[in-house]
Amino acid sequence: VTVDWQRAVLPVDATVSQAIKILDEVSLRIVLIVDQRNQLVGTITDGDVRRGLVGYVDMQESVELIMNKNPVTAPVELSRDSILKLMMQWDILQVPVVDSNRQIVDVEFLQSYPSREAIDNPVILMAGGVGERLYPLTADIPKPMLKVGNRPILESIVEQLAASGFHNLYISIFFKGEVLKEHFGDGSAWGISIEYLEEAQPLGTGGAVSLLPEIDNDLPLVVINGDVLAKVNYRRLLDFHKEQEGELTICVREHDLQVPYGVVEMSGLDVKKLVEKPTHKFFVN
Repeated sequence: VTVDWQRAVLPVDATVSQAIKILDEVSLRIVLIVDQRNQLVGTITDGDVRRGLVGYVDMQESVELIMNKNPVTAPVELSRDSILKLMMQWDILQVPVVDSNRQIVDVEFLQSYPSREAIDNPVILMAGGVGERLYPLTADIPKPMLKVGNRPILESIVEQLAASGFHNLYISIFFKGEVLKEHFGDGSAWGISIEYLEEAQPLGTGGAVSLLPEIDNDLPLVVINGDVLAKVNYRRLLDFHKEQEGELTICVREHDLQVPYGVVEMSGLDVKKLVEKPTHKFFVN
């Protein structure tokens, strides 16, 4: 498959707005940032744009503010098999191939490789929420269909799952469910099967699991929020779950929360310690 990756190249002094335009028009899900010597200095993907928007980066600011300055790359002498392993290791969909001067020679895309071994485990994508906190953006479309870069959040998740070998997907729907049905259909456009779990009323996180038809209980069920982009290697996650022999495996990340004041630790009326603006760490999902 010939891919015109040159259209996804931008100079380092380009703006965030220009990068988003490239993501939207070229549809390669990556922007390649080069300096005056045409050396690769960074990449931008949908996830980088999302983090920039969350951080209130202005659209006319430099791409340097949101680009990944240490992207995964492959040297020109690396074999295609090794490049595939590299993409699997880092759970990425594309990797720039560079020469000894870090000039781009090619870009390898996961979709150009033969399909991986199918994974029969069912996957539920939770997409029934109303998205009240993002209103009015969610007035006419469900939150998972909001675009990050050039495609809906949920489409990026579906593509990630399909590329990993998952083919048995269920999408729970409630608010504006017809929008999801019209966009994804039966999943054949991605080479997978998609069925819909229709909630008569909001069932909350995980509630749609009760709507599943009979499935093979020997296969662990994967439940994913349909409005969260995450770099998770779901194939590895399944392997980890099996190795641990647990009933449930939850994906979490560490979140720091700093108290904006000095905290007084007391025992009765006695002051034991004064800690200035302590930071507490939590695992969140």
